[in-house]
Amino acid sequence: MESDYNKSKNGKKVPVEEELDKDSVSVRAIISCPTCGTKNSFKNRFSLSAIEQMVVSLKIFDWLTCSVCGELLKLDLEFRI
Repeated sequence: MESDYNKSKNGKKVPVEEELDKDSVSVRAIISCPTCGTKNSFKNRFSLSAIEQMVVSLKIFDWLTCSVCGELLKLDLEFRI
């Protein structure tokens, strides 16, 4: 598992997990093509009160096709709550 770091005000690196709000959900979407192997990942953070934004984003991913071969893309999600 990879760790993401943000720089704090005093210049030290702090794990992102320590900076997360308790009322937010971090989502990493990994989009890959099962045919040609193209792969991209995207990150976003949603507050629990605005979870509808995440639902709308996931519905858009449902119909993405590969720009290389035209195959429907596979969507894997990783959540940090």
